[in-house]
Amino acid sequence: MQPNIVEQLDGYSEIKKEIELARKYGSDFTAEKGALTAYLNRLHPAYITLRVSEIITETASTKTFRMVPVDGVLPPFLAGQYIALFLEIGGVRTSRPYSISSQPNQTGFYDITVRRVENGLVSNYLLDEIKRGDTLISSGPAGNFYFNPLIHKKTMVCIAGGSGITPFMSMIREIIECQLDRNVYLFYGSATTDDIIFDAEFKRIAERFDNIHYIPVVEEPAGGYQGACGFITRDIMKEVLEGIDDKSFFICGPRGLYDFCLPQVEEIGVPRRKIKQEMYGAPANIREYPGWPAEIGQDAVFTVKVKGHQSLKARADEPLLVALEKNGVVVPSLCRSGECSMCRVKVVSGKVFQPAGVLVRKSDRQFGYVHSCMSYPIEDLKIVA
Repeated sequence: MQPNIVEQLDGYSEIKKEIELARKYGSDFTAEKGALTAYLNRLHPAYITLRVSEIITETASTKTFRMVPVDGVLPPFLAGQYIALFLEIGGVRTSRPYSISSQPNQTGFYDITVRRVENGLVSNYLLDEIKRGDTLISSGPAGNFYFNPLIHKKTMVCIAGGSGITPFMSMIREIIECQLDRNVYLFYGSATTDDIIFDAEFKRIAERFDNIHYIPVVEEPAGGYQGACGFITRDIMKEVLEGIDDKSFFICGPRGLYDFCLPQVEEIGVPRRKIKQEMYGAPANIREYPGWPAEIGQDAVFTVKVKGHQSLKARADEPLLVALEKNGVVVPSLCRSGECSMCRVKVVSGKVFQPAGVLVRKSDRQFGYVHSCMSYPIEDLKIVA
């Protein structure tokens, strides 16, 4: 018989004696068995059943869905975090992450604010099909995009674009309602004047609270608009900000916002490593991404053989996760931005393209694991999902 490897660990004998003494003289906690697990599940549930209690129209393309728990209470979250909705649409089981736009100092509801995406499977379903009283399944709160008073400066410079405004809405609501000692400069880029999410609320907040500064920047302003126009540039920021040494910078929005604004922030003296960035999901057009193989054409399709499943076809220009979902292969997913690592699959043979900056562990790279939400087939593949 092989010896028990545990018995060979340093300190095993001492720990064994402590366990025997605890059993002999310690208190009996049998009646409380499972209490710790129940408490942890309350704080970090795998799934939450939510009921839509209210739908608020924000703009012509955007609605806020206020959701309350069907059972129990909602777990706490930090302003800036997100939940993922798990949905089945047209026979396709999928998920999408949405930042919570409500404030964390109340536990009665979660707000998520959804903007319509062109040909967006989930956004169109939520905006066109979901009604008051419907139930949705979500994850617990997750994500690393939030303010940390131990790390960040008291003054926050927040740069948002489009629906990337939602985590900042949660932060600002918490700041004013809890009277937190923080100053905020919010630069918010929008394509048109009539599609600025939360515009009226931000204006009211900025008028009432001296520590909140709201600077909308509109690319195509309507007639009579008096604010900043075009894109969020270093000149627009320098007109408002007095120095950068006592400020922390945050940015959230579509990929185009990062491509343009990150260099602008660097040009006013802020190192990129000091800019807190939210993950922004898969690129809208991966074929335009730097490093994409030029020989892979627009309509390229490859065969993916999944262990335990039939082979399937996958387009080169859509994430591997999407192809798996369309073919009924269920892979756990949460952030869909290459950060949480839940959707990992092992590539046994073949190659995938991954955009720069995808956070893959060194050990995953060594053993062939990739994040399927940010991996694009550029050869026939064999994978283990």
